Amino acid sequence: MKGLAGKRKLLRIFISSEDKFEGKPLWEYLLKLVKERGLAGATVFKASAGIGAHSELKTFTVWRLSQDLPVVVEIIDREEKIEEFIKVIDEVIDEGLVVLQDVEVIAYRHRSS
Repeated sequence: MKGLAGKRKLLRIFISSEDKFEGKPLWEYLLKLVKERGLAGATVFKASAGIGAHSELKTFTVWRLSQDLPVVVEIIDREEKIEEFIKVIDEVIDEGLVVLQDVEVIAYRHRSS
């Protein structure tokens, strides 16, 4: 239970599945940055419905070709790594919500490579 266990920061980024950076989905670019910067990891959640920045209801429907749905990217790591990451993503997120909160990691287990 060593490594990441203890007081950490949770960075939560709310964006749209339609948001892009350099022609690719923004969430995909954020994951690439997480890997490049050596953060502990990230998880992307695609919501089935939500209300966006413009108080517009976004929901899944089979009749639409394009689905503009809410996406949440969650990242947990040490405060200093998260703070550095926030500086980087400030340049790439044009619209969305970014929140930061304290969390306590109880266990972080993974297999050796």
